[in-house]
Amino acid sequence: MKKSIFALVTIVIVLAMLLSACAKTTETTPQDQGAQPTTPPTKETSGSDKVEIRWFVGLGTGDAPELQAPQQAVVDAFNASHPNIELKMEVVLYAQAYETLATQVTSGNPPDIVGPVGVSGAEGFHGLWLDLAPYIQKTNYDLSAFDKGAVEFYNAGGEGQLGLPYAIYPSMIFYQPEMFDEAGLNYPPKKYGEKYKWPDGAEEEWNYDTLQKVAMKLTVDENGKTADQEGFDPEKIAQYGFIWQGHDDARAIGSYFGAGSLVGTDGKTAQIPPEWEDAWKWTYDSIWKYHFQPDYALYQSEAWGASNPFNSGKIAMGITFLWYTCCMENAGTKWDIAVVPSYNGKITANLNADTFRIFKATKHPDEAFEVLSFFLGESEEAKNLVLAYGAFPARKSLQTSFFDSLNELFPQKPDWQVALDGVAYADNPSFEGFFPNYNESLNRTREFYNLILTTAGLDLDAEIAKLKTDLQAIYDKK
Repeated sequence: MKKSIFALVTIVIVLAMLLSACAKTTETTPQDQGAQPTTPPTKETSGSDKVEIRWFVGLGTGDAPELQAPQQAVVDAFNASHPNIELKMEVVLYAQAYETLATQVTSGNPPDIVGPVGVSGAEGFHGLWLDLAPYIQKTNYDLSAFDKGAVEFYNAGGEGQLGLPYAIYPSMIFYQPEMFDEAGLNYPPKKYGEKYKWPDGAEEEWNYDTLQKVAMKLTVDENGKTADQEGFDPEKIAQYGFIWQGHDDARAIGSYFGAGSLVGTDGKTAQIPPEWEDAWKWTYDSIWKYHFQPDYALYQSEAWGASNPFNSGKIAMGITFLWYTCCMENAGTKWDIAVVPSYNGKITANLNADTFRIFKATKHPDEAFEVLSFFLGESEEAKNLVLAYGAFPARKSLQTSFFDSLNELFPQKPDWQVALDGVAYADNPSFEGFFPNYNESLNRTREFYNLILTTAGLDLDAEIAKLKTDLQAIYDKK
């Protein structure tokens, strides 16, 4: 399973803690050094008056050497303030974490709490997570500390409230104002619901059709012709108008046009949401018909950022997540952020999110929920840990300090309110959510997206039909 995305963002808060190179649904490189796998303790209590709770670290972030001290500080602070519980941390290198955790689960000795972990990592153990709703109600846990959309993000698929918000990364448009100025265009909207204003004063809904028109005017060939002008040369493009930055998953692209899933509500029937078909066709045409987005070869080339195209400084707009602030050293110092467009009148701003999850199999759910509440709380140790992870805190009271730190890195002070506003439009269900035989199904969707990026002249309808057929065959495997 891929490593939790928020490990990428640590440079935002503590430059010395950079865990890995950028990506989103991007694969990250596990640490070569870190705590070695520990022998899992049994479920026995450590004393007659204490309940032992095991915290498994490594399925997402947390294995890096520099994170051990702040993680241990949380353990020590919790134990000092909860005499009836003994919290024990076991850290496993990310490269070994999935196999180690799977072995613990199948042997009947799972840990109580796991995290931080993203949706994709958690889906490797689909159906095994505890519904937190009864414990939220029992303890009168204050959900108003979080944005409603972030809470609802974890309440999908009929399984209950499988998590609470911890680290969130809303999506948005990163854009280069100077390129808009040079083209005589107004900037994209900064508030959801606002229309795009053209230079002549006309206004249009900020949707993907409008984005396409703007992006074509911002795509310029070596002779100064734009992609919407006669004589434009698509073989000699000097500046592109748009990029899906850091996306390698067809599900992510699809869900910007509307949240959905590639499996039906029965959990076994392959389906293709019609909005996702539209998103894939829009993307295909953006590369091969209208030429305002680079193909995969350019995406990978050194001249266009070597897998980080917006960072080349030659692309006007890119849709990606807040964690992308990690990876913009060559993008200049004037970029800003704007809202994602709507589709068919509905806005979906994909959300990356990481949290802690509790196994259903825990023998001590009440105590495990106490631990989870402490992790998500406002003690100094908990606050220090979320910042050490480089995470955008879901708890609203901690967000100002996060953005203050970003402003120290980016003197242009981008309009971070855009990021905050995007949380309310999170995709639910998450595009990273469950489908059967998760890893094999994920690989197939990535192969399909690679076709879109690399192959001109595709019969895309036929490829979409083949994707559905192939997914059904994968789902049907025992």
